[in-house]
Amino acid sequence: MFPTAVKVDSLQSAVAGDLLMFLPELVLCVGIVALLLARLLPVLDRVHLGGLAVATVAVALFAAVFQVNGDQWSGPYFGGMLSSDAFGGLVRCFILFAALLTVLLSQLTGIPDASDSADFHTLLLGGTLGMLLMASANHLLMIFIAVEMASLPGYALAGFLKGKKVGSEAALKYVVYGAGASGIMLYGISLIAGIFGTGYLPDVAAGIHHRGFDLPVVAGFSLVLVGLGFKLAAVPFHFWCPDVFEGAAAEVAGFLSVASKAAAVALTLRVLLTLHAANVAWVVPESLGLMVGVIGAVTVTFGNLAAFGQTNLKRLLAYSTISHAGYMLLAVATCTVAGTSGVLFYLAAYIMMNLGAFAVVAFVRNATDSENLDAFRGLVKRSPVLAVTFTLFLLSLLGLPPLAGFAGKFQVFEAVYEGGRAATSAGHTPLGTVFYVLLGVGAVNTAMSAYYYLKIVRAMLLEEPTDTTPIATSFASAAYLVVLSATLLTLGVLWNPLTRLTEHAAIVFATK
Repeated sequence: MFPTAVKVDSLQSAVAGDLLMFLPELVLCVGIVALLLARLLPVLDRVHLGGLAVATVAVALFAAVFQVNGDQWSGPYFGGMLSSDAFGGLVRCFILFAALLTVLLSQLTGIPDASDSADFHTLLLGGTLGMLLMASANHLLMIFIAVEMASLPGYALAGFLKGKKVGSEAALKYVVYGAGASGIMLYGISLIAGIFGTGYLPDVAAGIHHRGFDLPVVAGFSLVLVGLGFKLAAVPFHFWCPDVFEGAAAEVAGFLSVASKAAAVALTLRVLLTLHAANVAWVVPESLGLMVGVIGAVTVTFGNLAAFGQTNLKRLLAYSTISHAGYMLLAVATCTVAGTSGVLFYLAAYIMMNLGAFAVVAFVRNATDSENLDAFRGLVKRSPVLAVTFTLFLLSLLGLPPLAGFAGKFQVFEAVYEGGRAATSAGHTPLGTVFYVLLGVGAVNTAMSAYYYLKIVRAMLLEEPTDTTPIATSFASAAYLVVLSATLLTLGVLWNPLTRLTEHAAIVFATK
């Protein structure tokens, strides 16, 4: 179990190349240290450090984009604890893009203020770092460390607003649920490592190939999925999500809803697909995949039903977040290249449409000091830019063409359908039937979700405002929303460029 002298020499000789693969994360580490040290300089004591955070994330994103298609950046590193490949590289770009949008949004809305900017952005970058590690984790121990690194800053961010009792209560609930999920996940990891004598995912997959999916193995991975389900806010591990989103600032809720989701979905895919690539074709879909699919169906149904009666927009969007996690899990359950590609496309669209929705909520909150539906009534007469862009974000979340939300949802549903057809043609008729049922559940829930999305649209466009005072929107804020809306429209019409990237990323697991 302990490294030999030869192993240590090998690790030392490879450290330079490993650090280059680790470059985006390394840039974030440097930015975090710079934010912490900046307050030691009297000249920077009262300066808003959002600009430094923007620069840090932008450089890290540039490094991630530079690496995403380069074969020289592929392979395991840091002793196999992390893996660099097209899949992880693309997800890293998504997470860093979400972080960049969040930091820019915080600059526009004024949360945090100058005195708290160092602490806020240190936590934000720290959480982003953990999420990047989740996307690349290739060892069970690294999975646990990465999930914890992503979760702990989120606990503090959820209660960051000073003097807000709801936020403090939400942060406490988040911590309690997170601690329970972490303990269960760690127990599952110890069970798997005890069975196979290693936590290295490819070795575990090879061990399952020889041992089979017996009860202890299924139990171990089921407990690991509990921890991932907590990050995804999947039912029945969703309890924290509505309270945390309602209590946290809209900027924080938006970040947690998109970046955390992308990291958790990517990690779930990596675990399932690594196991699937090393085992008999239908073993993983018929065991862990089936479990994930059923959880996805329950999650999407619960999220949509619970959103019906909500009047607080952040709470409504929290249940919407839960339902979208369910949609993605339906495709994850297929364990196919098409399903992986569809989920990646869905994530790209989801980051922009959901973060855009939270951005509008933040702008309206600043103007009206309210996040309830009443503040949005007649919004088109008070701020046409906010009303029109919010409508586009909501319609994309609903999945109407020609927006990117439709393109993502179509690819997810197509993957589930093809998974059912492939299972049926291969003689696994019960599994194929389950996939067809999951497809039906997803389609019905899409129609159901129209009620609460269009309820907001109707209030903004058709009802009279309770306050006729115009809401001033700065040029930068309007540009932020318009660029996101235009990107959603462009991706909804021109699928191919992004689809080629997602397919290239997904094929990584098919060639192992």
